[in-house]
Amino acid sequence: MTENVVVLGAGYAGTGAITKLQSELGGNARLTWIADVDYHLVLHESHRVIRDPSVRSDITFPVEEIADPATRFIQDEVVGLDVDEQVVELEDTDDVEYDYVLVGLGSQTAYYGIPGLEEHSLTLKSLDDALEIHEAVKDASQEATRGEPAQVVIGGAGLSGIQTAGEIAEFRDEHRAPIEIHLVEALEEIFPGNDPEIQQALRDLLEDAGVQIHTDDPITEATEDHIEFDEGEPLDHDVLVWTGGITGRDAMETADLEKEHNRVNASANFQTSDERVFAIGDSAIIDQGDQPAPPTAQAAWQAAEVAGENIARAIQNRPLKTWEHEDKGTVISVGDEAVAHEVKPAFGISLPVDTFGGIPAKNLKKMIAARWIADITSWNEARKSWSSL
Repeated sequence: MTENVVVLGAGYAGTGAITKLQSELGGNARLTWIADVDYHLVLHESHRVIRDPSVRSDITFPVEEIADPATRFIQDEVVGLDVDEQVVELEDTDDVEYDYVLVGLGSQTAYYGIPGLEEHSLTLKSLDDALEIHEAVKDASQEATRGEPAQVVIGGAGLSGIQTAGEIAEFRDEHRAPIEIHLVEALEEIFPGNDPEIQQALRDLLEDAGVQIHTDDPITEATEDHIEFDEGEPLDHDVLVWTGGITGRDAMETADLEKEHNRVNASANFQTSDERVFAIGDSAIIDQGDQPAPPTAQAAWQAAEVAGENIARAIQNRPLKTWEHEDKGTVISVGDEAVAHEVKPAFGISLPVDTFGGIPAKNLKKMIAARWIADITSWNEARKSWSSL
């Protein structure tokens, strides 16, 4: 009997898994790919669109460039997963039956119950989000003056918040726009939980770019024109961007699977509490011993390779592989600058320092994105995208 394999999501997890499954299954199963958009977005470069919307053509790739002709693609919103009936429930089209399903839907923004935050903030989880931030910043700057500059506040100083602040600073400089930028973090330092060396390097770049940093004071409420803090004075905003956390998609809420905040619990082989359901990426909390795998693009890329192979192994009644996340280092951009930290040596070449910036860091970040684009499409496509990365 030919098995029906369904992959949910067109982010790093879903796209990487589709690529692997197409090579692993070799036409021996019916493969269906379901996503709410008909393209893959290189999400860790989406902040570039905030400065310049024209770069979106270099960081989005139509599914027809990724999917084999035999792979069926359905563009629709996943609204539920019935594990008893083995069907994926869709918003506008008929339910899709599966024998095995891989959940790679990504995440949505968590607001932690902060009053007014969801209603009054923008997020950065999609291409449309990046375009909306661009328009909001542009409109606010056009209405501002040198005497009363537009106030742009980014809540959350993790990777997305830092990169968003950097792009808005570049937009300000390129357009000579009257904008003040504030980066707000509830914890004691930006890029929380990371080495003080990279924290300081990022702080230096942000401050050089004119970004005002506020730390160690959580937001307690957001209104249409300001945010309030636990201790400090309120901060006015014309544009408020929230990048402070993630939670699982609503589509997983009623699925009869073990999960936390709609993120599905998965073992190190990506199987969930239902052996026919696998989960990876931000959709999942993947067991890695003391700590689950981080919800990063890097982890999703690594996981997709093994998850795709494991579904093929499950079909063939072969033992599943166990995945162990390998942290290959961190590279973050701040506008046109970048910082790299604890990057694993490549080609047998060891690096003389743990943290570095300048042209080597910028080119390394470009190469990481280019390698991913080449993996899912071709090196020719990666070459065409290089200038926008």
